Amino acid sequence: MERFPNILNAASNLLGICFLIITGLSLTGSNSRSYADETAWGSAICFLISIGLSYYGIRTAKTAEGLAVWADRIFMLGIAILTASILIVGFALAR
Repeated sequence: MERFPNILNAASNLLGICFLIITGLSLTGSNSRSYADETAWGSAICFLISIGLSYYGIRTAKTAEGLAVWADRIFMLGIAILTASILIVGFALAR
């Protein structure tokens, strides 16, 4: 179950997208009109945890199946929260 590098790369890229959403909402002053920045922070935390678990799985000499499972689960939770954040941004800007 060698999924650690794939999760690490994808989570790192999606973490950058979270920060882009947070920064963009802050610069435009739209962060007070919706909960999009709070949900983006939630997904950023999930991606940070997934990155940490993936990195730890790469660094350990033994195969850590449990780390891969939890990294996958937290990564998928981060994707779900990021999707919700993007939907919130879309609906907030459409008004």
